[in-house]
Amino acid sequence: MTTSNQTAFLDMIAFSEGTQAVGHHNGYDVIVGSTPASMRRIDSFDDHPRVTMQLNSKLWSSAAGRYQITAPTWAVLKLRLKLPDFSPGSQDKAALELIREKGAIDMIDAGKITDAIIACAPIWASFPGAGYNQHENSFSDLIDAYKKAGGTVS
Repeated sequence: MTTSNQTAFLDMIAFSEGTQAVGHHNGYDVIVGSTPASMRRIDSFDDHPRVTMQLNSKLWSSAAGRYQITAPTWAVLKLRLKLPDFSPGSQDKAALELIREKGAIDMIDAGKITDAIIACAPIWASFPGAGYNQHENSFSDLIDAYKKAGGTVS
């Protein structure tokens, strides 16, 4: 069962990745590179769309969904977790598995959000210290988003 802190952390990821409250399905249908003025959405939740977009002269990505999971990462998680589709529930399970792989679930449940953000920075390019040469949000902005989503910090 997902705890309230885990749900708040998922909402914080969506805030950080710019997918929260975007698209027709609260970000679950967003394809990387979308902006409010130029929205690219998933047509079906049957599977990851596997669309690769050029973000700048050196960067291409296949990230999609609320947590901007890339196609290769999705392929591994889909098999491991036996996910039936790319639906919101499957995306949530996949994101939680990525967090679990980084050892951050217990940190989140304990309210150690800065530690959890640091642990998960290699996954989400928008996290501080991620190092993907993309925009990174500040710890304070992420913690504010986490608290607004109902998460507690220790």
